[in-house]
Amino acid sequence: MISETDVETYRRDGVIVVPEVLDRSMLARVREVVAELVAGAAEVTGHDEVYDLEPGHTRENPRVRRIKTPHKVHPIFDEIVRSKPVIDILTKLLGPGLRLHGSKLNMKSAQYGSPVEWHQDWAFYPHSNDDVLAIGVLLDDCDLSNGPMLVTPGTHTREIWNHHGDDGHFAGLVDPDLIKDEIERAVPCMGKAGSMSFHHVRALHGSAMNTSNRPRNLLLYEVAASDAWPLLGVKDFDEFNSRLLAGDIVVAPRLTAVPVRMPLPPAKRQGSIYETQSGSKKAYFTKAA
Repeated sequence: MISETDVETYRRDGVIVVPEVLDRSMLARVREVVAELVAGAAEVTGHDEVYDLEPGHTRENPRVRRIKTPHKVHPIFDEIVRSKPVIDILTKLLGPGLRLHGSKLNMKSAQYGSPVEWHQDWAFYPHSNDDVLAIGVLLDDCDLSNGPMLVTPGTHTREIWNHHGDDGHFAGLVDPDLIKDEIERAVPCMGKAGSMSFHHVRALHGSAMNTSNRPRNLLLYEVAASDAWPLLGVKDFDEFNSRLLAGDIVVAPRLTAVPVRMPLPPAKRQGSIYETQSGSKKAYFTKAA
């Protein structure tokens, strides 16, 4: 699915977009599942283990901004990340041993889909080495108008910016005044539905509100080399190993000299990145009403 030139681009920029990895039949299947999940949100009135809701959500007008850990919600999401095309790409970028760290489905509905402020994923889940990336699966055609993910090339080899607030607690975002140059250099991850972006765990990124009349649903997987261990610990070793995508169980983490800021003390508003970031006094993107 990718060439050696693509691999070199990823190493240099920290991000690549691979066109139309998912075929039409898989897209149709996953869209049906997403529609069923959104309809099911009419039964809930607040955030729960599956749903993170948009401001203005009601039973009559369900508004979902995230499906949490979708690979645990429906088997199709686990099927996608374990498919041969995806594993082939991941093997070229990370190596033969692969582990799923987590997943989420960020849903930007037309005219109000919530933004995500500038951040580095590494700030949320540092590991013993940084052979870690996120896959962004475009479930809809994505262009500048419907809130694409923006990534700043080359930031994956630079510092780890401070993601803490003035109160000392983790805030899940970088003060936009500190990264003006990086924001100006950011590039959008766009493409046809079924395309996938792959961005390094230390790459700076964010996304604006969806102002178009079209949805922009982005299925995200966080994947680590199997010898990259989360510094916040492993609570359940069997569950940890159940997330292996390729390779054998590893009990000897590979340690490299990577900069780390722990996401502690934890954010005062616990939950999704939207909740964590909502406690900050500073924001770059216009927020959903």
